[in-house]
Amino acid sequence: MTIPSMNWSYPTAIRFGAGRIAELPEACTAVGIKQPLLVTDRGLADLPITQKALDLLEAAGLGRAMFAEVDPNPTDHNLAAGVAAFRAGGHDGVIAFGGGSGLDLGKLVAFMAGQTRPVWDFEDVGDWWMRADADAIAPNIAVPTTAGTGSEVGRAGVVTRSADHVKKVIFHPKVLPSIVIMDPELTLGLPPIITAGTGMDALAHCLEAYCSPFHHPMSQGIALEGLRLVKEYLPRAYADGADLEARAEMMSAAAMGAVAFQKGLGAIHALSHPVGALYNTHHGATNAVVMPTVLRFNRPAIEDRVARSAAYLGIDGGFDGFYEWMMALRAEVKIPERLGQMGVMAEKIDQMAEMAVVDPTAGGNPVPLTVETAKDLYRQAL
Repeated sequence: MTIPSMNWSYPTAIRFGAGRIAELPEACTAVGIKQPLLVTDRGLADLPITQKALDLLEAAGLGRAMFAEVDPNPTDHNLAAGVAAFRAGGHDGVIAFGGGSGLDLGKLVAFMAGQTRPVWDFEDVGDWWMRADADAIAPNIAVPTTAGTGSEVGRAGVVTRSADHVKKVIFHPKVLPSIVIMDPELTLGLPPIITAGTGMDALAHCLEAYCSPFHHPMSQGIALEGLRLVKEYLPRAYADGADLEARAEMMSAAAMGAVAFQKGLGAIHALSHPVGALYNTHHGATNAVVMPTVLRFNRPAIEDRVARSAAYLGIDGGFDGFYEWMMALRAEVKIPERLGQMGVMAEKIDQMAEMAVVDPTAGGNPVPLTVETAKDLYRQAL
């Protein structure tokens, strides 16, 4: 056996536990932020958890500046507005607060505030990240309020290019938050539909990382345990939003999924990204809708591996048993069965297929994804 040569990394300092949002001012001090800009999405701006965070900052003499012009699928227009707000306010750091949209946009505001090149110059392609002025990147602190994306432990952010509605992954090692405050109490108010969508996103991350053909044993193990946490705790979190233990374990699963997908993602995300960019669908829910179609497509390459995961999860029946469990979980948390139920139209299949095969996640799929196979997968999922 030839031993592969790989570069591995492990992410940032995480402060995990109920009530730890109270440490937000101290976390700012720890990373040298004196004038933070809290970046979140419109839906969170006026909620009590956000106002409490701003109250904590204000009481500590750190102001209460907030930018909330963030769409569910953040765009370059959102990013430009956020950078303008950061510069106009004389801020020296960002608190990325919320679900995937707020976290991604917040991290990218901190990244781009000191850059002179366009954001597209830092797409996750080869060593493009080295084009950035690393000394001009502001620090950021991440505070997730959902349990799905895992962006709080990621070194990249996803932003939609408005000109052609294409999602781009922007990468730099210093996009990684300096500190993460992971407080499950912040997720107690999530409605069931968001609990379901974000939870299935965590499942998709763990599943695709686990099935990725690339060699990364540490991520492989993290993905497997993340799958177990989703299996055990997503139904509980969905059924009882006040189940703090389930909320905490789902936050762990989300972070584990994002750590694990250093190993790679695949066609679930490659198909989902064009749908989200064109139709503004919820990312996690879209992943869940296309998941069965992709699993069937990948079966020849992943059947034995999925069977091993089923055994670890206590599921009988190997690949078929795992597939049936996944379908039952989708139904239990009321995920739509088809893309058509999310407003997706057949007339855009050709366009979406062309976008899917060049998505950076496509290369991690265990079975090569072509334009024709992508079209067929979209038809099946529609």
